Amino acid sequence: DTLARYKHRGEGCNISSLDLHMPSGSVCPDKNSMLTAMLSGGRIGRDAPYLPRGCDMQWFSTWEVCEILGRYSQVILVGDSMLRHVIGALNILIREDLGYGGVTDWNFSEDEKRQCFCNRQFDVRDCSVQGIFTTADVVEHDPLSLMCPKMIPEWNTDLRIEQMVRYPIPHEERQRLEKAIDSNPSQRKAFILGHGLWSNLEVDQTLKWLDLVLDTIESKTGARTRLRGRSPRRNLPVLLITPNAAGDEKPDEWIVSQGNKALVHFEHAMAIQAAKRRIDHLGTWNMSIQATLYDGVHMDMRGNLLKAMMVMNWLNLL
Repeated sequence: DTLARYKHRGEGCNISSLDLHMPSGSVCPDKNSMLTAMLSGGRIGRDAPYLPRGCDMQWFSTWEVCEILGRYSQVILVGDSMLRHVIGALNILIREDLGYGGVTDWNFSEDEKRQCFCNRQFDVRDCSVQGIFTTADVVEHDPLSLMCPKMIPEWNTDLRIEQMVRYPIPHEERQRLEKAIDSNPSQRKAFILGHGLWSNLEVDQTLKWLDLVLDTIESKTGARTRLRGRSPRRNLPVLLITPNAAGDEKPDEWIVSQGNKALVHFEHAMAIQAAKRRIDHLGTWNMSIQATLYDGVHMDMRGNLLKAMMVMNWLNLL
């Protein structure tokens, strides 16, 4: 149980990594088999540990998470509230704090600390919007809570999210993304993108959003995300994460356009489009259909820790 030593673990926040993922055989040998296994697995019962299909993912220790992130100068997430929750879970891992690791607890009042503890970092909207958007904020306000520099002294990864939820993308949001990306070609970078619900799961709108984000990344880095054929140059690593399943709390007005049938069709369609663009894709419908979705849309902390660890498995195999 890699969460056993985490801060605030215990009464009121008793979450074990073995509740989230149970090791089940040999680890997938490469990135593509890992992505296939993670998106096509399932659970034996509601909120049971997730089982990838065919081969297994790894549940990394904090040191391993730090070491993998430390291979990159930047890991940038771009997307909506689902991606905001993923970076929240990543921050829980690198701060070893189940109680407040995903939020800016250094400026919380006592009332906010009571309101936003443990799962409520994600389940309460007023808490989740106070998530940590960049490791630079942690370094500035609460540096001792960041485990990675203690474990790996030279660790200096810029882990951040840029929220870009709709298309057309506002000009200032695109400018903010351009500013966030380091243009140094010798610095290794990875990008995790997420979109769908804000475009009402319309594939055409989502592709316009996706291509504009990819164009922005390419123009700033001078690198390519969508090389084809036998080019000796490597693509910049990009992972597209499509939305998780819908739960029984999903508002009735969205059941047709954003219900589970629409979500499955969207995941399949975007997998095809991602392959055409030579970027990676991770579907999250299977990993979430038997999990708690507190508002019918978003996963709780347990589900987001699992998503975060899936991202770590992808980063590890690049």
